[in-house]
Amino acid sequence: MDLFDKCKKYTIARDAIEAGIYPYFHYLETKQDTEIIMEGRHEYMFGSNNYLGLTSHPEVIQAGKEALDKYGSGCSGSRLLNGTLDIHLELEKKLANFLGKEACMTFSTGFQSNLGIISAICGRGDVIIGDKENHASIYDACRLSFAKLLRYEHSDMEDLERVLQTIPLDAGKLIVTDGVFSMGGDICKLPEIVKLAKKYNARIMIDDAHGLGVIGEGGRGTASHFGLTDEVDILMSTFSKSLASLGGYMCASQEVIDYMKHNSRPFIFSASIPPANVACASKALDILIREPERPKKLMAIADYVRKGLKARGIDIRDSEAPIIPINTYNDYDTFALCKALFENGVYVNPVISPAVPEGDALIRTSYIATLTEEQADKAMDIIKATFDAYYAQKKENENN
Repeated sequence: MDLFDKCKKYTIARDAIEAGIYPYFHYLETKQDTEIIMEGRHEYMFGSNNYLGLTSHPEVIQAGKEALDKYGSGCSGSRLLNGTLDIHLELEKKLANFLGKEACMTFSTGFQSNLGIISAICGRGDVIIGDKENHASIYDACRLSFAKLLRYEHSDMEDLERVLQTIPLDAGKLIVTDGVFSMGGDICKLPEIVKLAKKYNARIMIDDAHGLGVIGEGGRGTASHFGLTDEVDILMSTFSKSLASLGGYMCASQEVIDYMKHNSRPFIFSASIPPANVACASKALDILIREPERPKKLMAIADYVRKGLKARGIDIRDSEAPIIPINTYNDYDTFALCKALFENGVYVNPVISPAVPEGDALIRTSYIATLTEEQADKAMDIIKATFDAYYAQKKENENN
């Protein structure tokens, strides 16, 4: 068998292209904003993680320009050796203070943050206990760690305890969970997780990629949302969403950070975050601190859309964050509806297996704090008309 046979047999993407419903790799010609130009079309952006609307903020853009002028385009090395800038240290201190932890360290991407954290803190003989709907980067990190991975049913605290009961009390244990789940928009049951962690002698890590800048006091994330910051051992998130840049971080105790800086291979052997990205993330954090009302505006517009979609008869899943999944169930309908919405002026994200279970395909919509109610209403009217037309045509085709 030739190594590339798997490539020849992989026809899913080609089949979707030939069917005219391939939904990926659309390119933007403007900044990420509530309204964009994508492949020459005007689109309402209902599929961005630019939650606070800061990727187009003039202060964030200016900070990036000034960092390019001062530091150049890159760091040319790892943080351990020659790639640490003063602004890396300033950002880490600022994040630690903002999130109420002793120390912080940054990674080059959010995905790499999970790889770097979990693979260094967990090893052979340790056990990782994860929610089944955790992000893919967590799963890959668990493989890299060589620790044993045990999963519990999504947000099922009885199942989490069942799993914990099977592990020796003196084993090293890490419970890791998304704070806000990226596909469903629901929030983890952190109070129950904390109780179980104490009962079974486990540590806790939260991936707050979709929680930072979204929930909690002033956008401080999931632990803050529940008033449990001191009970969570590791806080992780990314700069690519609310903080309008690229990179990631972990916040923890000083001793944990000291250990990680000298043992995390994805950290040690990767070039550090480029200056402009650091400066943009830092300025975005400044704006979040200065304008704590932004997360409130974000949640308010998400609630407005949630009610509006329900009123229009759109089949949505319950969620608590500015992520609102629309049920489409099968892959073909998901792709076809995304294409129709794109052609009609609303950009959304298709989600199919393995990101969700087979038969639970959905259209993931997500929102920006600067979205107006007028924009939301126009986009929701397009969604309603598009869905009605698609399912009417589908029913007619089935009857013929």
